[in-house]
Amino acid sequence: QVQLVESGGGLVQAGGTLRLSCAASGGVFSNYGMAWFRQAPGKERESVAAIDWSGERVFYTDPVKGRFAISRDNAKDTVFLQMYTLKPEDTAVYYCAADTDYSGPYYDTPTTYQFDYWGQGTQVTVSS
Repeated sequence: QVQLVESGGGLVQAGGTLRLSCAASGGVFSNYGMAWFRQAPGKERESVAAIDWSGERVFYTDPVKGRFAISRDNAKDTVFLQMYTLKPEDTAVYYCAADTDYSGPYYDTPTTYQFDYWGQGTQVTVSS
């Protein structure tokens, strides 16, 4: 059973930065593709970024491309999401997710169906 715990969310002004972390346990982290999703109130959960097992190949969705950076540290079983130039529309609960059936890379927008383990989420609020 894989467990994922996110941290690092909070309140930030527009233009600011935040770094989210997701610590994994209970499995072989280095075998998994990983991703970050987010869900704003009243909206569906959407993917933000994904990373292959090695950390060398990453994928970003258009709304965050050039502003967010996903990375991972397999020695620490942790995946990160560095967020720059935050906008009010980035406000959401951010979730990390593990794909234990596929190590990556991701060439298309990841869907929730591809990921079988999820964290509890961390709130990111960007004020204007």
